[in-house]
Amino acid sequence: MRGRFEGRVVAVTGAARGIGFAAAQRFAAEGASVAVIDLDESAAAAAAAALEPRDGAARAVGIGADVASSADVEAAVGRVVDELGGLHVLMNNAGVTRDNLLFKMSEDDWDQVLGVHLKGAFLMTRAAQAHFVPQRYGKVVNLSSISALGNRGQANYAAAKMGVQGLTRTLAIELGPFGVTVNAVAPGFVATEMTDATAARLGLTVEEFRSRTAQGNPVGRIGAPEDIAAAAAFLASDEASYITGQTLYVDGGQTLG
Repeated sequence: MRGRFEGRVVAVTGAARGIGFAAAQRFAAEGASVAVIDLDESAAAAAAAALEPRDGAARAVGIGADVASSADVEAAVGRVVDELGGLHVLMNNAGVTRDNLLFKMSEDDWDQVLGVHLKGAFLMTRAAQAHFVPQRYGKVVNLSSISALGNRGQANYAAAKMGVQGLTRTLAIELGPFGVTVNAVAPGFVATEMTDATAARLGLTVEEFRSRTAQGNPVGRIGAPEDIAAAAAFLASDEASYITGQTLYVDGGQTLG
């Protein structure tokens, strides 16, 4: 059975750990050559080395880049194309949190979160579409969040993640005629280093925070990075070629209450 991504090149930002690394693993397991892009170049290289592409012809590379820097982004996408032979799928996953209530939130807290999540997705997609449009093929998967619907102490993060949804819809309209689909995944609570940091901010142990979240979720558990990777892989596959401009909430029913 052929992997869905054999012969494809996939770039994932923020892929040295967490959801990004799980997605990189999933794409590699399904035959893709994968570019692991991360702010920490050594971590990106280590993550790429840990991947085991299914297709013997597939490769993985680690690339250091600040997705909020246009120069870094252009250089990173250039390396992906040069070193892996093309680009077919982009997953905009890079993210940071700088949580605080509005009256305590600094301008730098706001700028950094909007810069990485929203400007980063814009810059990466702009660079990728320069390759997608001529080949009349491309898949973009953006990472939003259920926090886009509003979450205390996350004015910056919520604004960025709702902005990602608006960006997704608009780019789907613009790029659809060129064979490019653009969709987003909005995770609920997922066990990662980032959510563990939120537990500390709330004065809870990681176990307490995860347990409380699971109890309030219809499926009775918290999410794993692999849950989000599976959704992203579907939206990036040719099976989803008639889906574009959509945001898929992968939250175990967390937003139903």
